[in-house]
Amino acid sequence: MEIVFFRIGVALAGLGVGLGAFGAHGLRARVSADLLAVFETGVRYQMYHALALIGISLAWTRWSSAHLTAAGWLFVAGVGLFSGSLYLLTVTGARWWGAVTPLGGVCFLAGWIALLLAARN
Repeated sequence: MEIVFFRIGVALAGLGVGLGAFGAHGLRARVSADLLAVFETGVRYQMYHALALIGISLAWTRWSSAHLTAAGWLFVAGVGLFSGSLYLLTVTGARWWGAVTPLGGVCFLAGWIALLLAARN
C-alpha cells in the first residue's frame, strides 16, 4: 500500500498545482470572486491531503496497520468528495454540489482520527 498511497499523493499534488494555476489564470475572468475562493479552498485541501498521503506512505514501514490503510483511503475519498464537489460547484454554478462537500469533510476528519489510531499501535 505504501507505493499506492505515494503515487496517489504525488498525482494529487501535481494535479493540485495544475488546478491552482487553472483557477488563478483560467477562472479568474470567468467566475465571481466568491466562486474563485471556493475553488481555491478545494485546491488547498487537496494539497494538504496529497501531502498527508505521501506522509502515510513514508510512515508505512513503521506503523503499517489497518488504521493507516483506512486513513489513506479516507483521504482519497475526502479529496474526491470535498475538493471535487467544490470544483464542480465552481465550474457548473450548480449550488447543490455544496451538499456533497461535508461528506468529504467527514472523510478527512475520519482519516485524521484513523491516522492518530495508527500512530498509537
